[in-house]
Amino acid sequence: MPPVYRLALPALCLSLILPCAFSVEAADPAPAPGAAQKTAAEKPVERQPLLERSQEDASALERQIPAQEQQQLQAGADTFLALWKPANTADPKGAVIIVPGAGETADWPQAVGPLRNKLPDVEWSSLSITLPDLQSDAIAPRVVEVAPAPKPTAGNKDSTTAPPIEQAAGGEADVADKVVAETTEEQAKADAEHIFARIDAAIAFASQQSARRIVVLGHGTGAYWAARYLSEKQPSQVEKFVMVAAQTPVTAKPPLAELTPTLKLPTADLFYMDKPLDRSAALERMQASKRLKSSAFSQVSLKALPGNTKAEQEQLFRRVRGWLNPQPVAEQ
Repeated sequence: MPPVYRLALPALCLSLILPCAFSVEAADPAPAPGAAQKTAAEKPVERQPLLERSQEDASALERQIPAQEQQQLQAGADTFLALWKPANTADPKGAVIIVPGAGETADWPQAVGPLRNKLPDVEWSSLSITLPDLQSDAIAPRVVEVAPAPKPTAGNKDSTTAPPIEQAAGGEADVADKVVAETTEEQAKADAEHIFARIDAAIAFASQQSARRIVVLGHGTGAYWAARYLSEKQPSQVEKFVMVAAQTPVTAKPPLAELTPTLKLPTADLFYMDKPLDRSAALERMQASKRLKSSAFSQVSLKALPGNTKAEQEQLFRRVRGWLNPQPVAEQ
């Protein structure tokens, strides 16, 4: 090859390679200054903590109930919703504090809502409160399935001794059950303190409204917590106590039948006689109260009216009204 062509060949190749290189750089531009630092500084978006069921229910009530009936009460560091309806009279007889049961709201359609709306028409103000979610209900003891014992064999001289592995597993299960029981008991005490603080706040609010008499009414498991509060705290402001379809929470101690005889104030126990379990529990409470001569415990049986909710709630209201406003006995 002549020398001229040998010198021209590298220049020709270079002229073909450079445009391709420039086109690749143009297609893939360099990152903007600071982009790498920005990406590294970005943090994952943190989700807001979920509201408790009771908080969600309270938020729903705030959108449904007239603003003049809503009261934000303070219990320690917690603020909770209460529904207040003053008596429709210039001279109210007092205030009824309504404690709903587990899973119920301050305007629950069974007992709670009807009573809070109707009591003001019979000269009683009503204050229905919201209870916190019970953490002790979320901690359930673990159920352990026990494997059948191995059959003894002729070569096994000591068939009553479990293998070391099974003994270790059994010991771990006992320790785990003990930890769960202790945690549940501690959480139950914390639940009681939170509920007691809210009832305290409700009594303080009713007192600020110049209520001459204060009555506490509990529905379902709310009756249990109200009874326990009155038994332990014995507030002087509360004159009477009403239990409606009372139930004892699964993890709560002591049972309701042990609490009711210790109450130092007149107590009405309204229960539905058509339900065998409720009737049996009511009988146990009545028998326990009879063992004390000083007991001011009375029971009123109600009849369930399936398919006629309005009549059933009216029956309950009349019974409560009759107990709150007893008619004087006419002289013979």
